[in-house]
Amino acid sequence: MCPTEQWKEKIAKELKSYNEPTMVSSRMRTPDGTVLTSRHRHDYVTHLDANGNKYMLDGGIDYIRCSANGDEEMLTVFDDAPHEVLRDCVVWGTYGPNGDQDLTFVTIAEMSLDHLKNCVFAKGMRMKAVIKQTMKDELEYRHET
Repeated sequence: MCPTEQWKEKIAKELKSYNEPTMVSSRMRTPDGTVLTSRHRHDYVTHLDANGNKYMLDGGIDYIRCSANGDEEMLTVFDDAPHEVLRDCVVWGTYGPNGDQDLTFVTIAEMSLDHLKNCVFAKGMRMKAVIKQTMKDELEYRHET
C-alpha cells in the first residue's frame, strides 16, 4: 500500500472513532448581563443591549447561529461536562404533574424523583438521547435507580 493510501485509511479510521460532544445548552451572555437561551431548533431569540448592539442566538441544542459583535460570552455546554454542571444546564419542558399548567422549563436538578423516573422509564417517551442519559445519570447521582 502506498503512503497516500495508508494515510487515507488511517484518517478514515480516526474519523470513524471520533465522537463529537453533543450540545446540551445553548446560551449567550450580552455585555449588559442579559442571558439569551435558545431551547430548540429555529428558536431565534434576540436582545437589544444597553450598549445599542443587537444580539441573537438560534439553533437550540441542534446548532449554534449567533451574533458576532465580539463582546458577547458564549455559555454553551456539551455532554462531556461533569454531571454537576449538566444537571444545572439540561432543561426539560413540563406542563405540570397533571398537564394542565403553562409550559415551564426546569433543570434536571430541579425535577422531582417521580418526575425523573416517569420520564426515564415511560414507554414511548420521545426525547433526545443526551437528555435521557442526563436524567439517568441524575437518578444515579441521587442514588435512586
